[in-house]
Amino acid sequence: MSVSPDALSGVTVFVGGPIQHALVPGGMAAPIRDSVRQTIDRVRRAGGTVLSAHVAERFGADTASFTPEQVSVRDYGWMRECDVFVPVLPVHNGTLLRTDGTHIELGWASALGRPIVGITDQPFAESASHLLKGLSEVAEATFLSAEEVALDPSRLIDSVLGALARTRTTV
Repeated sequence: MSVSPDALSGVTVFVGGPIQHALVPGGMAAPIRDSVRQTIDRVRRAGGTVLSAHVAERFGADTASFTPEQVSVRDYGWMRECDVFVPVLPVHNGTLLRTDGTHIELGWASALGRPIVGITDQPFAESASHLLKGLSEVAEATFLSAEEVALDPSRLIDSVLGALARTRTTV
């Protein structure tokens, strides 16, 4: 399905996902890098503005040049700036990949009232925490199947627009 090139015009999307635990010799593990890159590309093709540590850190190539303080301040600032948080939560061999930073960002998004449109296996991997599985009970959080998004990228854009509409009508 085709997405309008201006569907997300004026919308700032913070795309998150694993970095530290996705690094392998030579950079970021290809399947994770590709999944995050595709998400970023989909948002950009729909006219959205993307905030991303993956881009800022060149998918792991420059990660070591940032201090923990810089990353914390930068990412928290981005969360305050964004309209929607889109975390990519990859599953490998049935286990949710460790991504501590993304889970902190999920907490920030919830606390700041930012809608969340996550991409991960559905139903959630058994290893996903109760707090992740129950997040939609306390926050505007929708989780899409990574497989569904791969087959129909418009699902991501439609879900971002839907989350924004729900959030903006309740404010």
